[in-house]
Amino acid sequence: MAAMMNDDNGDSPRKKHLSFTVLQLSNYYYQDTVTVTAKGLELELVKILKVFTSIDISNNQFSGEIRHTIGQLKALYVLNVSHNDFTGSIPPSMGDLSQLESLDMSSNKLTGEIPSALRRLTFLSSFNVSNNQLKGRIPTGNQFETFHNDSYFGNKELCGLPLNMGCPSSNTPKTEY
Repeated sequence: MAAMMNDDNGDSPRKKHLSFTVLQLSNYYYQDTVTVTAKGLELELVKILKVFTSIDISNNQFSGEIRHTIGQLKALYVLNVSHNDFTGSIPPSMGDLSQLESLDMSSNKLTGEIPSALRRLTFLSSFNVSNNQLKGRIPTGNQFETFHNDSYFGNKELCGLPLNMGCPSSNTPKTEY
């Protein structure tokens, strides 16, 4: 039991996953160096924006629907809920996450259409909803023009660009924002 509490140097294992080195403080970002160790990989983050916020709950066994209140997290930059058991539809309120740059909802059991409200996410540079049960036309316009096939892989009933599968004419795109 004691071996699980301390490593060879006598340090607690809790100290090994996150360490800080303060260099200086700016009005726009912290010039701290943060080393995060997760799943055996060390990642060093430098010049972290003060407003940088992220949620990563990937690779758990979370289930149920993603609540519409997620859209209230206006300062969120990164959201990763991949590799869980989430069900239901993608809440249209996620289109209110105006600062969001990365959204990974892959490998869940999400159903329904990709909400056209997500087109409002003009900072979104990474998007992945692969390996779900989504259907309907992929939204077009804004950032959705930049995502590749891999973002949608494994959703047999999705159609439209960038996929090679055309949509039936009854699935006309919604143009509301």
